[in-house]
Amino acid sequence: MNASLRPETSGEAGGLAAELAIVIPTYNEKPNIPLLVAAVDAALPSVRWEIVFVDDDSPDGTAAEARGIALADRRVRVVHRYGRRGLSSACVEGIMATAAPAVAVMDADMQHDERILGAMFERLSRGDVDVVVGSRYVEGGGMGEWGKRRVAMSRFATRLATRLTRTPIGDPMSGFFMITRAAFLSALPSLSTVGFKILLDIAASTPEPLRVAEVPYTFRTRQHGESKLDALVLWEYLQLLLDKMFGHIVPPRFIGFVMVGGSGVIVHFAVLTLLFKGLSDDFGVAQAAATLVATSSNFFLNNMLTYRDQRLKGARLFIGWLTFNLVCGIGALTNVGIARWLFAHHNFWAISALAGIAVTTVWNYAMSSIFTWRKK
Repeated sequence: MNASLRPETSGEAGGLAAELAIVIPTYNEKPNIPLLVAAVDAALPSVRWEIVFVDDDSPDGTAAEARGIALADRRVRVVHRYGRRGLSSACVEGIMATAAPAVAVMDADMQHDERILGAMFERLSRGDVDVVVGSRYVEGGGMGEWGKRRVAMSRFATRLATRLTRTPIGDPMSGFFMITRAAFLSALPSLSTVGFKILLDIAASTPEPLRVAEVPYTFRTRQHGESKLDALVLWEYLQLLLDKMFGHIVPPRFIGFVMVGGSGVIVHFAVLTLLFKGLSDDFGVAQAAATLVATSSNFFLNNMLTYRDQRLKGARLFIGWLTFNLVCGIGALTNVGIARWLFAHHNFWAISALAGIAVTTVWNYAMSSIFTWRKK
């Protein structure tokens, strides 16, 4: 065994320090909490472990359930987050909250097979690898009851991830892995904490390629609660890929803002064509209506996607819509002014128009970040 993974110092409260921490991000997973603790206890009879539940203020009382168990079992700990959400950022906070030299990350839905934790720890403890991945794609692993379409999408996302990382991982999309603290800390300064694939983020952020081993497991079917996977996770995955490719140049949120703006152009022309050509409406009225619809479309898409972690609701949603329209209105006037000035001085209409669009896009992004989706 690698001595660095076997601390022998005793704490003030007595007993030996944990050699392995299992970080489990949670949201509405109350029924699974006692099941997870019991399952980990049975899987690691000869390992000094602790579980760190990181809960994003679940309305079902997940954090309270975990605290109740922690009162009777000091190996269970709870990080209760308020006012922020995100699987990757929860994993990072959980890892930073423990002193264990080895850390595992797994989901709370019981779909990851905790019975391989012992094999993962034994492999990591040899000292010749930085991370051990619970893999569905190596020999002996499997996708369980996933349908063909979902398996195909997963494999496609895996191929994209493999192109991004410099590390050969059979299952880079896995949310089930074990890593040394030293390897995690080397990646920490460059982590994006965007989306839900923290392993991919770590693998793409380390200064040197990770040394990887993989242990097979079969993905299980969720028994309690609801799946957190929805169409929006694909957007978050795309944001993570873009951040790793271009994040050193522009923020990933800005890229998302621009992509939403591109969809607004399509909406604008669709509405304009319908009203002006299809209904023979006055062009000025049709243009004004198209602008309002496109701006509103941009606002709601940005609220749902680009600023998902700061999503506006209730009365704040209406106020946000008003401020966004005001910001974009000023941006439109700025666009026209800059384009006209450049055209008057350089007489090249295309460059003048593009410059006006570029300045307006930056203005809209910056001002809406301040006035519409400002953090509390």
